[in-house]
Amino acid sequence: MKHSTLHTLVLVTGLITGLVHLVLLSVQLGGLSVLFVLNGLGYLALLGGFFWNPPFLAGRRSLMHYLFIGYATVTILAWIPMGSRTLTGYVTKLDELVLIAALVAHLRSPSDMPAASGGQS
Repeated sequence: MKHSTLHTLVLVTGLITGLVHLVLLSVQLGGLSVLFVLNGLGYLALLGGFFWNPPFLAGRRSLMHYLFIGYATVTILAWIPMGSRTLTGYVTKLDELVLIAALVAHLRSPSDMPAASGGQS
């Protein structure tokens, strides 16, 4: 898959998951849930870091991928014992699995690999 396609897939799936947790689940529950709001904000913050590429991560681009993959994995694992088995729950988990797959593919894509130094130190 092309690098730009993976970038777009990360953006779309990350936004879907973040907004579902931030807005939709609060509406379905009839009020704000602190855990869902924090989870949604976490997804949006990771998306921002992924696309903004903050200076403190310079040279450690893969760390952003691993943080994002870990965050989505923890969200899925937390849903197993605590989540509701609704269509929204299953669709969101599927979206998070696609997000993880896109992040892994993006991490492994050739255009994300550091360029060879050409013998310079």
